[in-house]
Amino acid sequence: MASTRRLAAILATDVVGYSRLMGLDEEGTHERFKAHCREVFEPRIKQHHGRIVKSTGDGMLVEFQSVVEAVLCAVEVQCGMTRRNADVADDERVAFRIGINLGDVIVEPHDIFGDGVNIAARLEGLAAPDGICISQIVHDQVRDKLPYRFDDLGYQTVKNIKRPLHVFALRPAAIAALASTEVDLIAAPVASAPGSIFTPQRAPRLSIVVLPFANLSDDRDQQYLADAITDDVTTDLSRIADMVVISRNTADMFRDKPVNTRQIGRELNVRYVLEGSVRRAGSRIRVNSQLVDAEADTHVWADRFDHANDNLFRLQDEVTSRIAVALNLELVRAEAARPASANPDALDCILRGRAAYEHLGGSTPDRFVQAIGWFERALALDPSSVAAQALLAWALVGRVLDQISLAPDADIERAERLIETVLAESPSHAVAHFAKAQVLRAQHHYEAAIPEYETAISLNRNWVMAIANLGLCKFFSGAIEESIPAQELAIRLSPRDPHLPNWYWRIGMVHLLQSRIAEAILWIGRARTANSTLPGPNAWLASAYALNGDRERAAAALAAARRLSPDNRYDSIARFKSTQSLGSANINALAEATFLAGLRQAGVPDH
Repeated sequence: MASTRRLAAILATDVVGYSRLMGLDEEGTHERFKAHCREVFEPRIKQHHGRIVKSTGDGMLVEFQSVVEAVLCAVEVQCGMTRRNADVADDERVAFRIGINLGDVIVEPHDIFGDGVNIAARLEGLAAPDGICISQIVHDQVRDKLPYRFDDLGYQTVKNIKRPLHVFALRPAAIAALASTEVDLIAAPVASAPGSIFTPQRAPRLSIVVLPFANLSDDRDQQYLADAITDDVTTDLSRIADMVVISRNTADMFRDKPVNTRQIGRELNVRYVLEGSVRRAGSRIRVNSQLVDAEADTHVWADRFDHANDNLFRLQDEVTSRIAVALNLELVRAEAARPASANPDALDCILRGRAAYEHLGGSTPDRFVQAIGWFERALALDPSSVAAQALLAWALVGRVLDQISLAPDADIERAERLIETVLAESPSHAVAHFAKAQVLRAQHHYEAAIPEYETAISLNRNWVMAIANLGLCKFFSGAIEESIPAQELAIRLSPRDPHLPNWYWRIGMVHLLQSRIAEAILWIGRARTANSTLPGPNAWLASAYALNGDRERAAAALAAARRLSPDNRYDSIARFKSTQSLGSANINALAEATFLAGLRQAGVPDH
């Protein structure tokens, strides 16, 4: 009787180190293996129209009519196993490897035979634990249909197969990345670039992996500090809006391995790689960190942090926060610097708006116009975007607070409407709470603004603008000396921040109100040097110069404040008081004796 033959996609799988696991716990291993088969393999095989040909003690042979279905099934199974094994100890962890081939097979009722089956079994043996290997013919069939990056392992010689096999692998790190992002694994076709093996889906714009920080100290016991910084940076970055951060467990697969950022970017489908090192030398600890564009293999940012090792917890906390704050700014700038798309989507517009608003040159009328324009465009593209609405509110009230709005009442009114809409849909939206605090501050409701800033900080502990503005509202509420530590913390965490001029200015305000004139001139002068377009620092500097007896500089600074202010608040003391509240009674009393007295000496009339 002639044998029945047909073309089939064959999937072969087995458990890695099964004998060792059985030796450790025979009954437990067998039960876990059966549970994985029942709960992971069988539902996926059924979903993708496969047939379990036979089961062995530690594996199975599966036949599919479609090679695409076979590969989808394999990827989903390995992603499912990665999630199930995330917190499982090594001596209980059941890991599979999978091989897939497409070939002619001899079919019998309870088995299949032939080279097609043998090759699948050899491919399975070449696969890494938690990985998948496929033959060239399988790769040719799926390369334009599925968005998975299979690495070319070249030709491999295997037992009992006459010719070397051209093998392609989906590595465990790539599978873990898919599992950690919990993406929909059934993907639409993608196009291959000329000459490439396979072109994966484009990495998300704000996507990053934090590689394990290296311990360069002679003392191996110091590894805990490097690991703690890695963990904390990963956690803090994951709190940033629109950021896709690869899980710590996945990143740990690259520990103590040569860093090839392009390969890591391809395997994990990320645009950026953060790497770093920790070195202890005597009483000092140095942390180096660098951000690399994985697509271009170029450095985007790098910094070095030197600290005394007398308080490791404080060191760890501050270094982590500084890295997270810097990356929040640098990643947005890097994305905005990429060539503009002819048809940008809402996220493109949001990133470009943020880059304009957070420009290193600081706030200017033109930059506010650019930022608001991008956020408006994002909202036009996606009217339901809470991010676009919250950021637009943030920018509208921001230009009011920076005293450069031509229509402050209209800006505040619109910001309030946007914030109300966002918080109704997303009550824990950090930017919306921050923008609400800003509106309350602009309306001189300083005590009411404080809990809104505190909520924003609870949602993102590294939000330096919220930290600094919380201190400012405490200043206006009467706790004047509490403002300086908040501004100093913001400066320490973000020493290259575009809002540095505001923070310098606020420290100078406290010194001026406390009649520390020399310190006031120093700090407010720094603010004006950092951003000469802000009217406020010029006015406070005019007052300080006048109180110090320097009438010529006072007159020049006052002229600049009047020229830059769109609402003429420095034309008279009465006009200033009608546009700007100084908060509590004791702050107003201090201002009368210092700031306002200095303005009068500089030439500002009462009416």
